[in-house]
Amino acid sequence: MTEEILIYLSTILVLGIVAQWLAWRLGLPSILILLIFGLVAGPITGFLDPDQILGPLLVPFVSLSVAVILFEGGLNLKIDELREIGTVVRNLITVGVLVTWTMASVAAYLILGLDPKIAILFGSILVVTGPTVILPMLLHVRPSGRIGNIAKWEGIMNDPIGAMLAVLVFQAILMGGAGGATAATFLGIMKTVFVGVLVGVSGEIFLLQFLKRYWIPDSLQNPAALMVVVSVFTISEQFQIESGLLAVTVMGVVLANQKAVAVKHIIEFKENLRVLLIAALFIVLAGRLSVADLDYIDGHSLLFLGVLMLIVRPAAVIASTWRAKLRWEELVFLSWMAPRGIVAASVSSVFALRLVEDGFAQAEELAPLTFFVIIGTVAIYGIGSAPLACWLGLAQSNPQGVLIVGAHSWARKIALKLQEAGVRVLLVDSNYSQISEAYVAGLPTYHGNIMADHVLEEIDLEGMGYLVALTSNDKANSLISYHLSGIFGRAKVYQLPPLAEAYRGKEVIPPAHLRGRFLFGREVTHHYLTHQFEVGATLETFKLTEDSDYEDFKNCYGKSAIPMFLVGETGNLYFFTVEERRFTPRSGQILISLINPSGWETAASAALKERQSEDRNGGVRER
Repeated sequence: MTEEILIYLSTILVLGIVAQWLAWRLGLPSILILLIFGLVAGPITGFLDPDQILGPLLVPFVSLSVAVILFEGGLNLKIDELREIGTVVRNLITVGVLVTWTMASVAAYLILGLDPKIAILFGSILVVTGPTVILPMLLHVRPSGRIGNIAKWEGIMNDPIGAMLAVLVFQAILMGGAGGATAATFLGIMKTVFVGVLVGVSGEIFLLQFLKRYWIPDSLQNPAALMVVVSVFTISEQFQIESGLLAVTVMGVVLANQKAVAVKHIIEFKENLRVLLIAALFIVLAGRLSVADLDYIDGHSLLFLGVLMLIVRPAAVIASTWRAKLRWEELVFLSWMAPRGIVAASVSSVFALRLVEDGFAQAEELAPLTFFVIIGTVAIYGIGSAPLACWLGLAQSNPQGVLIVGAHSWARKIALKLQEAGVRVLLVDSNYSQISEAYVAGLPTYHGNIMADHVLEEIDLEGMGYLVALTSNDKANSLISYHLSGIFGRAKVYQLPPLAEAYRGKEVIPPAHLRGRFLFGREVTHHYLTHQFEVGATLETFKLTEDSDYEDFKNCYGKSAIPMFLVGETGNLYFFTVEERRFTPRSGQILISLINPSGWETAASAALKERQSEDRNGGVRER
């Protein structure tokens, strides 16, 4: 039995990570592939039985996992974002919740034929969206402007509110009496909010004091933060059921918006943990279904799903955004962003078991119908959200723009050549003089330090798919690349190779995970390129044709040329790096190359002699 459990747990982890990798390769929402893998491993093949594997640990595991995910989601919420979208977010988590609850309950009663009490409970469960599905979709779509922040805030804040509503409705059903149930529901809401906020803020203060006083070593800060999150959730649940989700969300929001200590490393740790937890949760919960649950999927359930997506969600958005200054494109996209996730699945499963025991036979339909809604909304919203956002002009399917850090003279020349080739560029630099010259040259610019959090929040990254660090400070280039790899992805972050320092006879180069990919060639450092431009090197653009292809270019210029960029016929941008090139320049593409009229070898020899002279004068640098 122990060996079987080991195999099952390993399978869950392997399937979860492989599903997310496959989704990345196919360009599909990871949640969709996770659900498919879970269904295949569970009800279709019968290999995976989460109830047998985890037994009584299943519900606590799901609850704690959702708590960590909500805390991580709270860490991504900046209060400053509410200055522009606060009214809309407030309406979505109040008016929108009530509209969704009411209309979904009526539809469940009329279309699915559920008992009124079960229909009202089902409607309250479907109010929940949550970060387990919203955040991966937004990461996949990357919508521009405020609409992404609105969807993010709604998804994260809606989770504890929806879960609390569902629990209170569930308790009211068990009580039976309408008058008493109404009073108990109101008191339950007040108690849940009070306990959740109090425990969440207390947990944040406790953790913050330990971090401020350096009572926790760096190696234990992430585990300590996880410990506090789990403790806050558990303590809050002891005082009031389902207040734990609100507590951890509040703790995450408050911690993210304080200025006393830096929490970026905690955010990164929780992001990695979230990936693992989402993978495991969707595999486990999808695997709990059975083939018999498919009997509930018929024309009525399909009609209910259509009403939920095409009538209920748009009605909730319209009611919540009345008189708000949102463009119609933003309203359409927001109406197409309401997938259901883990909380709905876990809550429906727990409620179904309890209600069946109390004589509500139709409660058996809650779990399969909820999973049907989850699968349907995730599949349809997930597949359609990216094309819809592109059609509405709110996102680009394959952004090819380049964010260039550094606006010195030859960085401006590179940006101008890329812009002339049809590539969108944006230069960022803290040097006002260099930024001013770039602006005068007709280049989009931003004056500020790219490492500052407010700069990333203010920069318009719409259409930006790559980062190129071209500053004169090699260590800064590596730090910038590492800092922004979470936004662009490590595969799309580039920097100049550093001028390798000698340490005990060995070159000191940052490891791959702490820097960007090296551009152009191992010897093409900032120092080297500066020297090249000083001796008269120029950037040239070549249109490759069948009569004048890349081989002809190499035969003509030989070692006097440094190929830098290649712009495809469809606008795709390719970078020449020190790694083995994984693309072949072909006819119809535009090649941007550095040409040295005096010859590559001469310039390289001069630069090498200058570097050797500096090393002799300065000696070996030690650390």
